[in-house]
Amino acid sequence: MPANEREKIRHILVVKDLQGQRTIPLQEATYSLGRDSRNAIVLRSRSVSRQHAILLRVTIPETDQYGFRIIDGDFKGKKSTNGLFVNSTKCFSHNLQHGDAIAFGNNQVSAKYYAISNLSEKAFSESFTVEDISSFLSEQANPVNPFETLVAPDSNFEGASETVLARLASFPELIPNPIIEMDTEGTVIYLNPAASSKFPKLREVGEEHPVLAGLLSAIQNREANSFVREVEVGTEVFEQSVHYLPESDLIRTFIIRDITEQKRVAAELRQRDRLLQAVAEAANYLLVEMNYESGVEKALAMLGEAAEADRAYLFKNHLHPTTKEMAVSLRFEWTRSHIESSRHCWQNQRYEFSGLARWYTALSQGQCIIGLTREFPIAEQKILARDRIQSIFLVPLCLEEKFWGYLGLADCSKERQWSRHEESTLLTMAASISGAWQRQQVEERIRYQALHDVLTGLPNRLLFNELLDKALPNATRSRESLAVMFLDLDRFKVINDTLGHTLGDILLKSVAQRLKDCLRTGDTVARWGGDEFTILLPKVNYLEEVKQVAQRILQALENPFEIEGHELYVSASLGIALLNDHSHNAETLIQHADAALYYAKDAGRNNYQLYTTSLSTKTPELLTLEKSLRYALERNEFMLYYQPRVNIATGDITGMEALLRWQHPEMGLVAPNVFIPLAEESGLIVPIGEWVIRTACRQNKAWQQAGLPSLTVAVNLSLKQFRQPNLVEILASILQETGLEPKFLELEITESTAIEDLEFTRNVLENLKQMGIYLSIDDFGTGHSSLSRLQLLPLHHLKIDKSFIQELTTDHKVAHIVKAIVVLGQSLGLRLTAEGVEKPEELEFLRSINCEDVQGYLFYRPLCAQKITEILQKEQVKH
Repeated sequence: MPANEREKIRHILVVKDLQGQRTIPLQEATYSLGRDSRNAIVLRSRSVSRQHAILLRVTIPETDQYGFRIIDGDFKGKKSTNGLFVNSTKCFSHNLQHGDAIAFGNNQVSAKYYAISNLSEKAFSESFTVEDISSFLSEQANPVNPFETLVAPDSNFEGASETVLARLASFPELIPNPIIEMDTEGTVIYLNPAASSKFPKLREVGEEHPVLAGLLSAIQNREANSFVREVEVGTEVFEQSVHYLPESDLIRTFIIRDITEQKRVAAELRQRDRLLQAVAEAANYLLVEMNYESGVEKALAMLGEAAEADRAYLFKNHLHPTTKEMAVSLRFEWTRSHIESSRHCWQNQRYEFSGLARWYTALSQGQCIIGLTREFPIAEQKILARDRIQSIFLVPLCLEEKFWGYLGLADCSKERQWSRHEESTLLTMAASISGAWQRQQVEERIRYQALHDVLTGLPNRLLFNELLDKALPNATRSRESLAVMFLDLDRFKVINDTLGHTLGDILLKSVAQRLKDCLRTGDTVARWGGDEFTILLPKVNYLEEVKQVAQRILQALENPFEIEGHELYVSASLGIALLNDHSHNAETLIQHADAALYYAKDAGRNNYQLYTTSLSTKTPELLTLEKSLRYALERNEFMLYYQPRVNIATGDITGMEALLRWQHPEMGLVAPNVFIPLAEESGLIVPIGEWVIRTACRQNKAWQQAGLPSLTVAVNLSLKQFRQPNLVEILASILQETGLEPKFLELEITESTAIEDLEFTRNVLENLKQMGIYLSIDDFGTGHSSLSRLQLLPLHHLKIDKSFIQELTTDHKVAHIVKAIVVLGQSLGLRLTAEGVEKPEELEFLRSINCEDVQGYLFYRPLCAQKITEILQKEQVKH
């Protein structure tokens, strides 16, 4: 045998990298190696991966010794970039032998492993070189290969005399280890003195005692007659050897050793490893996650799970919005499933007023808040008792030596003494989060500077193009239009040349502010360059909206600018391009808006012009379409298509939405986003809308009379329809004429229509509700309102705009928004429908957040009445 198993083997790793050579005694269970400074062993070379390898302590079977195994890659199993070589052979895992040479990718970083016995504790703890190790090996220490285990026969019992046997017979009485014998009936027949002393009630309790519990069934279910198990007696844990002697019907057990401390240490090591892994994974999330908030939430979840705590949270310092005193708010929180969130209780808490002044003083000085709640001052006990916290541990979050918040763990189930490993983990996590926060601030500052004009602070040309590229598909999906404006100041060059660039710059900043004040929420003004500005109106339902914005801009510039004693007058020319067949992408929209701008200048400046193909009149196609629209109703060219609404849980059709289509005799099927704006602009939308309601009600009544399921049919109301003074009378007349009960008619208004005049909207909807009509908000999320405002309205139904649904699986932020809409909507008693569902994964997400209904191509496209009738008949047969 290379070394006696009872001898202490010392394990040493000598590392050589670009900064020299160092010797590392291997005493821990796990080491991470790589160039990242957070590794246990840092390898200083750019050719080495951030975490290149893992060094793992491995117990040698049938001995009390151990060796080390080196594994390529990180804790997640991701391999290193340049590989791991042991003795010049590339490998993924290797049990290290004395003298093994290790290379990390290339010859810039290498290491050598030594396993030595007979090396004194003093020598092992000192720093020594490879030459010192060689000297030890030659003079006093012995090299050992831990994984080479030899077994030698034991000759102690050969030729044993009667005296030796007699001495062995007295062994049970003298041995300090408890020995117990029990027969197969469960009766204790022998206890040695050590057993009687250690377990005084064992005879009385019998096989119910933990030491004997389950032994009878265990020997019956095992093939071997001897085995070892662990038993717990109170707070102590023992290793017990069990021997069954079938010829004597006897079960003999030996308490080999008390392993309570070993189990405690092992549990502590497991906890340490679990915490280390959590820190490593959390640091990785914080490093690679582009969304800082998402990264922190994941890090808190890992911290809480690894520490087996009930709460993990992050608090942020700030000035109180009213008093301007130092306050704190809970920004991020993780809790176990049975623990209620305490976020609402921890908002804008003033340190002095709320009794947390001690916390601020200690944490701002770099100290921790740690301990049992009952040991804290009374004021703090009351605060913690509110969340049922029995013990808490808080560490400060610092950035550039400034105290900006704190990170914490709390236990609500027991009074807990926090370990040194938890302290180390919490401090490390705090440093990682602070680093991630600093990185986010720097990245946001760099991105802001890259995408904004330095002088005015407005978006620059690059950001404007980004926003326009994003707005185009959204407008197409929502069947809306958008507008691009190109603005040029008319007399700016004269002012700039006459009064100088400094004053000209001040004027540009003032103009920029006035332009921002003219726009709607969601609109964007950017500085294109010089005295040119571009404006994006991403949501346009009718042309009048665009004209109103343009007129506001011209009026805003009429008032003089007072700058350094000068009264300056400046006007602007505006060119406008709308998204349509002629201006269908970002490039052509900007080109056409620019062309319209020059036409506005030619027309005398201080005006706006809309782009047309001739830049003077509407296109012939548009004129023809507008003329045909006036006769479409009387010529019966309109038709209604219906798109079913489906219940996610049952798959049943729960309603229909009526959608208007125009079958032009020459142009064919005209898209709604083409003729609806014309109808709005001309006022034809009112009679057309009335026809839609009447036709939908008549069709729904026909379905009911045919014995098909009774469903609501939803009809969209335009803004002009909704503002008709006689709307209620018109609807009552249609319902009476068609014989449809009011509860089977659903009226949808857009979010922007609803919030334009909340008081007016509430009065109209209240009247409609009293009639029994079902009321719905369509395209929710596009009008920049909130459910808190909409809760003032008597609504039944909320339809989530499809622009959100289409980004569910690609944007985590959108997924959180949709989930919040569903939760808040249901809390207000509203039925929720998600529009535009086209993918199974979208449906699964909506199912997971308990959204009731969906509408989209995944189930049904808009279909004519005949096709819908066939579908309803099949549904009826199915049920």
